[in-house]
Amino acid sequence: MKKILLLPFLLIPSILIAQTAEQEKELLRNLLHQFLEGASYNDANIHDRFWADDLIYTGSNGNRITKDVIMSGVNPNPDRSVDPETRYTGEEIQINLYGEVAIVAFKLVAEFTSDPDQDRMEFYNTGTFLKRNGEWRVVAWQATRIPQ
Repeated sequence: MKKILLLPFLLIPSILIAQTAEQEKELLRNLLHQFLEGASYNDANIHDRFWADDLIYTGSNGNRITKDVIMSGVNPNPDRSVDPETRYTGEEIQINLYGEVAIVAFKLVAEFTSDPDQDRMEFYNTGTFLKRNGEWRVVAWQATRIPQ
């Protein structure tokens, strides 16, 4: 009888952990979408919130850069009333959680409104997020261009 009474109490932590993991994944998914929307406008605030200060970013061209380099090329006052020249979205998002670390892999789609000869590029991106002080930040990023 004691075993039967204990069973629900043993299952509750597992259920709560699963709910928390799904909540964290949803939080990361929303953070990614907010970032991509803001990156479409080259928004400095969005970049500053997304990237960790100790970021290692390897671009699709093979160059490795830091957050400081990214921040030197962003707009502190973007005009969001006009359509961006490039709009970024994410598809095929996969999120794996490992406690305070998350791996987010997805297909980045860049759609160009300003270049009639090239309307779209795609990249596979993988980001390593670390939760510090209750906030997820990207500490490592890898981008690979998908050939057309």
